[in-house]
Amino acid sequence: MEILTPILIVGIIGLLAGVILAVASIVMAVPKDEKAEALEEVLPGANCGACGFSGCPGYAAAMAKGEAQPGLCSPGGAEVARRCGEILGAGDVQVEAKTALVHCLGSYDNTTDKMLYDGLQSCAAAAQLMGGITSCRYGCMGLGDCQQACEYGAIQICNGLAQVDPEQCRGCSKCVAACPKGILSLVPRRKQAVVRCSNCDKAKDTMAVCKIGCIGCGKCVRTCPCGAVTVENGVAKVDPQKCTACGQCVEACPRHVITLL
Repeated sequence: MEILTPILIVGIIGLLAGVILAVASIVMAVPKDEKAEALEEVLPGANCGACGFSGCPGYAAAMAKGEAQPGLCSPGGAEVARRCGEILGAGDVQVEAKTALVHCLGSYDNTTDKMLYDGLQSCAAAAQLMGGITSCRYGCMGLGDCQQACEYGAIQICNGLAQVDPEQCRGCSKCVAACPKGILSLVPRRKQAVVRCSNCDKAKDTMAVCKIGCIGCGKCVRTCPCGAVTVENGVAKVDPQKCTACGQCVEACPRHVITLL
């Protein structure tokens, strides 16, 4: 009895604790949204935030509540958009493929480094030294943070400049977040004029550090028949929704910094 009594007491306590936990799990259970779970299973699980939400679970929950439209998942593409549309009963969903774009042409052919950098091979680390190692404080440093962030092998560093292969890019925006200079952005993956420069300095200062940087002359603005080009903070910008890819701004640019994607 001296042995059985403690065993019996412990057993009863364990049984009561189990019953309490079982009742608590039922009472405090959070109702599951089967539609949100189905949508989350369809999404690629990249949790990149390209859709504008915190991750795939957040996007799935928003779609289930009617707070977001299917087709915002760039990595998933048309197939994921179609399957989400079927779950939501929205029918065919059109999704515009996007690609990352480097707004810089500052390769070693066009600009130079202002210092001999022998530190950690990271753009984020190098950016802490006097604004970066390149002569242009807005330019690509070519140390590959964006390349490391890309899971699809879409980015290569060539001649000191990051280059994106639109055919490989899935538009996840991880490279955009990784760039400490903020010179990458997502643009629609179609033929359009793009400005490959981010330098906001005055024309004289831009020309002093780069052979090809935008000087904000406005010739592209005056040439564009669609009003797609503007100059903001000393650098040209193209609205992809207005651009018809006519190429007139490309021909008009004296610095050859506007190209067709």
